[in-house]
Amino acid sequence: MIRTARASDLDAIAALHTRARATYYRGRVPEQAYAGETELARTREGWSRAVARPAAQGRVLCAEREGEVIGVAAYLTADGVTTLTQLHVDPGHWRRGTGAALHAACLAGWRRAGIERVRLEVYEHNLRAQAFYASRGWRPEPDGGPAGSHRTLWLEVGPASGE
Repeated sequence: MIRTARASDLDAIAALHTRARATYYRGRVPEQAYAGETELARTREGWSRAVARPAAQGRVLCAEREGEVIGVAAYLTADGVTTLTQLHVDPGHWRRGTGAALHAACLAGWRRAGIERVRLEVYEHNLRAQAFYASRGWRPEPDGGPAGSHRTLWLEVGPASGE
């Protein structure tokens, strides 16, 4: 089930985010940059701000199975640009359609809001995520190369099926 995130989800979201990031940062980024109590608190605070923001500025969605948060996605619209800021699935639940369901829910929200184009940044070594996004129509920034350690991708949202 995909639903809007609540403040009561913050601990689960922050822990899930930390587990997911470890899969692509481990061995490439110092552990203190993605794990540990200080980073977990910082991550939770960031998610707290995202969950609390007005709906007109974006949403945070949770994928829940049997009462457990197993995925999370967030997007933000600022200065006329909508950005998919986060999409994480708990590694223990990969390849079961959770990411696809979260992505589809974001896409439906963008269409309802009349959003035509969305951007995201994906870690250059996170090849799994890059393949996921490519399979859903996301395309690289026209100028090509990564911006620092991340690649910028764009999605032309288009109308809902049947329109």
